[in-house]
Amino acid sequence: MSHSSNAPIPPSSPKPRSRRTPATPPPEPAPAPVPTSADVARLAGVSRATVSYVLNNAEAVRISEPTRRKVREAAEELGYVPHAAARSLRAGHTRIVLLPTSHVPVGPLYSAFLNELQWALRRLDYTVVQYGSLGLTGDEAARAWAELRPVAVISLGEVSLSAHNVATLKRAGARAVITLGPVGVPGAHALVMDQAEVGARAAAHLVERGRNRIGVIVPEEDGLELFSAPRLAGARSVPGARTQVLPMAYTEESAAELAGRWRSLGLDAVFAYNDEYAMLLMRALQDEGLDVPGDVAVMGADDLLIGRLLRPRLSTVQIELPTGDHLASLVDRAVREPSEITGRHDLMSATAVRREST
Repeated sequence: MSHSSNAPIPPSSPKPRSRRTPATPPPEPAPAPVPTSADVARLAGVSRATVSYVLNNAEAVRISEPTRRKVREAAEELGYVPHAAARSLRAGHTRIVLLPTSHVPVGPLYSAFLNELQWALRRLDYTVVQYGSLGLTGDEAARAWAELRPVAVISLGEVSLSAHNVATLKRAGARAVITLGPVGVPGAHALVMDQAEVGARAAAHLVERGRNRIGVIVPEEDGLELFSAPRLAGARSVPGARTQVLPMAYTEESAAELAGRWRSLGLDAVFAYNDEYAMLLMRALQDEGLDVPGDVAVMGADDLLIGRLLRPRLSTVQIELPTGDHLASLVDRAVREPSEITGRHDLMSATAVRREST
């Protein structure tokens, strides 16, 4: 007779774990050495001095265009970037052109002009820095701009500068302070864009067409006074023109509200701030059953292409602006030889263009 054993069964011994040596991660590749001007010189087959002259845009040394191209291509291939601070110390100034930007759009015509100017300055080896100056006074703006040590400042007129502000910028190293606007500033180079002429041309055209009760559209959007105020003043200056200020926002609702009460205003013409406001209002007037130009002659400004595609085609004021290349060359001359660019330079001309809406 067999008897089962009640003795406890000893636990089985654990299997020994295999001990693996953790894999050693592969060493990280050493960072690539930062390319130097000597590397650029070797690749281009020129001296380091030549590299310096080319990349610093030195004008006192004559270097052929093929050599300049070789140096720039070698620098690009190696990823070599000149040290801005070191370059500024050698030259005694930066290559920064400060462009305080408007916080509101001024229309396609001026936006295209400013874009072209920036590209042209870049081709001249300047670094364009846009600076939002919303809410700054002249003194605050001048101090803030001066901290960046720009070689030139192009003020669009958003901030009203004084002779004291110009002196602050020049003490900080700005070799040229350039104002674009209706008036000049003592100590600065004045590149005048007289917006009053736009309003005067528009109102004179309407008066010649027998329309002297003229509504002048003034945008309700903040920040456009730099353009709208002188255009209104220009329209008011025309003999025989009886003008009435008409605030309007750039919305369908605002245009519809104005068109809805047009018959009560006793006006036979309208000069809008620009073509975009004119087109918006013209459509609203037509929706109210008013005939353009029979009941209301409509005049815009800036001569945008889309105005010619409307029916009736939009009469406008054609504005001739300088090319970005021309203005960039003026900035460059003002930086290199400040005494050469003096006084007032008129940059804009305006011509009324009659089409079907008047």
